Amino acid sequence: MIERLVRGFYSRIREDDILGPIFAAKIEDWEPHLQKMFAFWSSVALMSGRYHGQPMAKHLPLPVDARHFDRWLALFEQTARDTCPPKAAEHFTLLAQRIAESLELGIAGSQGVLLEKGKRFLAS
Repeated sequence: MIERLVRGFYSRIREDDILGPIFAAKIEDWEPHLQKMFAFWSSVALMSGRYHGQPMAKHLPLPVDARHFDRWLALFEQTARDTCPPKAAEHFTLLAQRIAESLELGIAGSQGVLLEKGKRFLAS
């Protein structure tokens, strides 16, 4: 199920007008990235311990803000609903929301912006 979710999600990402170009600028060979994402989601959702990377460090240099995270979440949530049973889709969606919030806070902080509770990061 994780592999179907990840493959479906990144298929949508690659076709997306907003996120597709950002990913295309960083990823030439998708299969190694997908394999990392299988391990990541296995670790996050199932606590498998398969992923040993540093997602924050990979995301800090990206030209993204709240609008990108909102689009990322919309695509992820739709893919989860289309791919997973309802309880699993809800589990993945809640995790994705936490991940997006954490990454947005980290990226904002790396740009010298301290977000107050409930505030979003919008790049200038």
